Parts: sequence; structure tokens; C-alpha cells
Amino acid sequence: MSLISRFQAIDEKEKTRAVRQLIESSTPDFDYFFMLILSVLMATFGLLAGSESIVIGAMLLAPLLAPIMGLSLGTSMSHHPLIVRSLSTIGYSIAFAVGAAILGSFLFSVGNISGEVNEVILSRTQPSLLYFLVAVISGLAVAYTTVRPNLSSTLPGVAVAVALIPPLAVLGVGVAMFEPSIIAGASVMFFINVIGMVFAGMVTYSLMDVHHKRFIAESTIRKEEERVEAEEEKIKQIEEETAKELG
Repeated sequence: MSLISRFQAIDEKEKTRAVRQLIESSTPDFDYFFMLILSVLMATFGLLAGSESIVIGAMLLAPLLAPIMGLSLGTSMSHHPLIVRSLSTIGYSIAFAVGAAILGSFLFSVGNISGEVNEVILSRTQPSLLYFLVAVISGLAVAYTTVRPNLSSTLPGVAVAVALIPPLAVLGVGVAMFEPSIIAGASVMFFINVIGMVFAGMVTYSLMDVHHKRFIAESTIRKEEERVEAEEEKIKQIEEETAKELG
């Protein structure tokens, strides 16, 4: 059996489940951004402390893989709303992550952000072709894992390998230090990873022939929007009730 036939032979139910789960995981709600900020703060503290183990732990918390793979899925489907949704989530993620890293840098210690840059930080400012290849392999692995739930245990390893959060944390640290070379290197490192993953994911989903799952994507996006709106309404009600009690 050829490789293409192997991908196309994946059960339709698994493809449907994967599309729904990916869109749900990439919904830009409070949970998503809360976990993102926590992971970036953790990575920032680990970078400034020179602790690789803390940085690795931060990678496991980050939800950033989901909208990146959502962009791959939307591109493979030629689904404009999903592409826009994913790009918007990635854009907001970058803004929140860099902002959190800048704040974390100042919270850590004024002495640290004005001192020497350690090797753990520098290692995230030196992009190369090797990192792009790792991102491509990671994209292939994540895309395939989304339709193979029995392989979900491999996702933490992929999250560590592709290292999306550390470059953003380094970018924030570079801004806090006013170091253009760190800012430039970390930015290139991040976008190399994203481009590699999106390209590999797009190819993988195209081989799986998920184009006919557009209606599943549309209905899931609609349901997620309704869920977020319902949560926002509930929060407003709670705030109004609390204000009345205090007033």
C-alpha cells in the first residue's frame, strides 16, 4: 500500500472527530489565553534563571499548537473562515505572549534583565535550516496524531521538540532588555517553526482528503462561537448580581 493510500484510508469518523477537536482546542477563549500566559510566564522565568527543565515544562502547557494546525487544516480545505480565525488567534497569541514575557522579565528581577544573556536564551536566537526541518517533522507528527487518538501520548514530545513558546518568551525578554539582535533572532526562530509546521500540516491534511469536511468545520466554529457568547453572558450576569449585592 502506498503512503498516499495509507493516509486516505483513515476512517471518516476519525477525520470528523479530528476536525471538531482541533477547532475546539483552538478557540480563542479565556481558557486558551490563560494557559498561554501561564506557559509564557513559566518559560520566561526559566529562561532568565537559565533552567532548561523549567522551559521544557512551559512547552507542555502551551495551547499554541492548536491554532497553527487549524491554519494548516483551513488551508488544506480552502476554508476562508477557518484560515482567518486561526490567523487571528495566532496574532493575538503572539501579542499576549510577548506582553506576558516582557512583564515576566520585569517581575523576575531588574538585575537579570540588565545583565548578561545566558546560553539558554541565546540558544533560542540562532535559527537554522535544522530547526525548520524539525518543525516540518513536528507538523507531520501533529497532523497525523490528530486523526489517530491512540497516538495522543506522543503530543507532549512533539510540543517540546518544536518549541513554539520559548522563542516568544525570548522575544519578550529581548524587548525588555532592548536587545535588537535577540528580538530579531527569536522572531525568525518562531516564524521558521510556524511556517514549517503549517506547511507540513497542510500537506498531511491534503493527503488525508479532509476537504469534504468543510461543513463539519463550519458547524463546529458556529457552536464554539455560541458557547463563548453564552459564557460571556453568564459572566456579565454574575458581575451584575455581584454589583447589586455590593451596591
